[in-house]
Amino acid sequence: MTDQTNQICQDSAVTVFLKKWLPLLLLLTLALFGFSQGWHSYFTLETLVENRTRLSGYVTDHFALTLLAYGVLYALAVAISFPGASFLTIVGGLLFGWAVGGLTTVLAATTGAGIVFLAARSAIGSALRARAGSFTERFADGFREDAFSYMLFLRLVPLFPFWLVNIVPALFQVRFATYAMATLIGILPGTFAYALVGSGLDSVIAAQLASNPGCLDDPTCTLTLDTGSVITGELIAAFVAMGVVSLMPPVLKALRKRRKAAKYG
Repeated sequence: MTDQTNQICQDSAVTVFLKKWLPLLLLLTLALFGFSQGWHSYFTLETLVENRTRLSGYVTDHFALTLLAYGVLYALAVAISFPGASFLTIVGGLLFGWAVGGLTTVLAATTGAGIVFLAARSAIGSALRARAGSFTERFADGFREDAFSYMLFLRLVPLFPFWLVNIVPALFQVRFATYAMATLIGILPGTFAYALVGSGLDSVIAAQLASNPGCLDDPTCTLTLDTGSVITGELIAAFVAMGVVSLMPPVLKALRKRRKAAKYG
């Protein structure tokens, strides 16, 4: 009877371990496999130009299916924290237009970010909380109290890597609905900025090919697309301004608490 009980306990422990860690381990395995296969090397302007006609044909003949495939690919890229999301956003704007491409990208990015969030919260969140000290616990409680405002700030202001902002709220046990809504709203400006660039990318490609005839047949020649130039100083200033506005509710709440404490303290 004891052996049977021990076996049941062991099976239960394995089940709990798999439930907690399997999603995150699958994402990490897929990410490592992708890097080992060089998937990131396909996110280049040369690859896009070489396949532009074929991709346009797919969009024309199978618009809905191609749009779905793009959304799934984008969500997967975000879920495994793969580099090149900005480039994919531009590709979406090029193939589907800034409105449809931008909206699809927002939904796909939110989905991919949600997958990472849930996987990290399941595997790491509870364990970290159990080991957290009093300061960390108070900080986490404060973050959760105004999670939407803080999340909106982190999404609007491009100071931190997207993958990092996907994981940190999971460690603080932020509600998924709050996380998803703040993510969806917060990535709207940047996503549509890149999608607008993508909608006019054909003229950029044509100009580069005109100045470098036969460039695609020359292995030493490369076409360039500076995605960093999309986020200009003026655009960053606008994002920061929106981020500051998003922080107003918790700041005002903190001021009210301080005044109340001073009045009755």
